[in-house]
Amino acid sequence: MTPDALVEFCLSLPQATESFPFGEETSVFKTSGNGKIFALSALGSRSFSVSLKCDPEEGRALREEFPQHITPGYHLNKKHWITIVLDGFVEEELVEQLLRDSHALVRPRVPRGS
Repeated sequence: MTPDALVEFCLSLPQATESFPFGEETSVFKTSGNGKIFALSALGSRSFSVSLKCDPEEGRALREEFPQHITPGYHLNKKHWITIVLDGFVEEELVEQLLRDSHALVRPRVPRGS
C-alpha cells in the first residue's frame, strides 16, 4: 500500500476526514460525526506504517502472527491500538479490513428509528 492509496482508502470511509494536529508530517484520520481517530500515519517517513484501533484480542493474535510487521500502537494505548508496517508483507486486503474495523469501532452510532 502506498501513502496515496492509504489516504484514498481512509477518506473513502463514511464521514472520514484527514487532519494534521501533530504537524504536517502525520496524517490523522477521524470520523467527522464525533472527531474520534481511527488511523494515524507518517506518510513521508522512511518506515511507512499506519496505526489503527483494534479489538484487543484480535490485536494480540495479529501481533503473534506478524511479530515483525504488526506491533503495539506506537505512542498509543498498547491494548487498543496496533501499528502495521506497510512494506507489502501484510496483505493490502487485510490492512483495508483492519482500517474498516477501526473506523467501525469509533464511528458515531446511528440512533435507532422510532
